Amino acid sequence: QVQLVESGGGLVQPGGSLRLSCAFSGISLDDFAIGWFRQAPGKEREGVSCINGLGSTFYADSVQGRFTISSDYTKNAGYLLMNSLQPEDTAVYYCAAEPCWAVERNMAYYGSHYWGKGTLVTVSS
Repeated sequence: QVQLVESGGGLVQPGGSLRLSCAFSGISLDDFAIGWFRQAPGKEREGVSCINGLGSTFYADSVQGRFTISSDYTKNAGYLLMNSLQPEDTAVYYCAAEPCWAVERNMAYYGSHYWGKGTLVTVSS
């Protein structure tokens, strides 16, 4: 059974940082990439970042240079370090075992069984 669980969300002031974690089971980084999507209130979902088993990464233009994605084989975990956060980064962030080409195209290729339930990030003063 595939399971992904996000953590690390919360309230942060503009300019601050957060690190999201994604603990997963039932998949291997040898076979699956780890991607991050987000959905802000009243806005469409956005593919934010992805890392595959070879270490290749994707970043949306909106987060390029501010966010850093990583993964850890030994801990079965993925991470999204978010720096210089702005109010427009406020959203529910989802971890998903989706191919990076799908994250880049904002697609749910494998579907909901390969997604976590999300963690809320609020950037506000």
